[in-house]
Amino acid sequence: MACTYTGTVRMTAGVCVFSALISTCVLLQPASAKSANLRVITDENWEEILTGEWMIEFFAPWCPACQQLQPVWNEFAEWGEDLGVNIAKVDVTEQPGLSGRFIITALPTIYHCKDGVFRRYQGARSKDDFLSFIDEKKWQSIEPLSSWFGPSSFLMNAMSALFKLSMFIRHCHNYLTEQLGVPVWGSYGIFALATLISGLVLGLILVFIADFVFPSRRFAPEYHYRKLPAVQARLLQQLEDEQEADGEEEDDDDDYGGKSEEWRREDGADALRRRGVGVPEEDT
Repeated sequence: MACTYTGTVRMTAGVCVFSALISTCVLLQPASAKSANLRVITDENWEEILTGEWMIEFFAPWCPACQQLQPVWNEFAEWGEDLGVNIAKVDVTEQPGLSGRFIITALPTIYHCKDGVFRRYQGARSKDDFLSFIDEKKWQSIEPLSSWFGPSSFLMNAMSALFKLSMFIRHCHNYLTEQLGVPVWGSYGIFALATLISGLVLGLILVFIADFVFPSRRFAPEYHYRKLPAVQARLLQQLEDEQEADGEEEDDDDDYGGKSEEWRREDGADALRRRGVGVPEEDT
């Protein structure tokens, strides 16, 4: 009797353990399916959204509206495979570069992307609304973002770098104040000094580049060659003026010299005539 009772207890325990394992597998399966259907976008893999069709939610863990939307978004992600659309989310607190790249100013923000063309979703936020938005292609009636403000444009790359820099500065400030015990005003002073020094260095670099690309006219060799003909022209003009003045003086001398020669000739002729007739020359 005792043996029968013991066997029954063992069988019951085995059935309970087996049931518990099955229940655990059933409970864990939806969670794993959710995690597989809901993609997480980061600064490293964000270029994946440029191909195919995507619905992307930008959220923050501390945002109450984001917390209310999260269960609905998870349910919507379960339909992603059936609709042929990728459902993703972005934590802006962990990915500041993507926050700047998409200019996230309100939370939660939802974007629809089709082959690199982005549209901002501004409709109701229920699962049925999301499904009809994709199934009925309501996104076609929304004006897409300009190429200037696309996440892969040069402007948005610069914005992403700026947001990353601001987050880096914030982490440095927290490290100085919390880990090293630097006062808040001391941390601000350090950043102000670093900003001043970096501005001076950047200014000097820009000046050197400008002087190299666009050199000053005074130091350019062409400047001297351009100035040289003007100097020569002035010298030639002065020489011409001097020569003209000398020429006028020579003309005056020639006129005076010609008249003197004529006077000499006339005096000589008179002297010859007097000698011919025997008239004595007068003393002059």
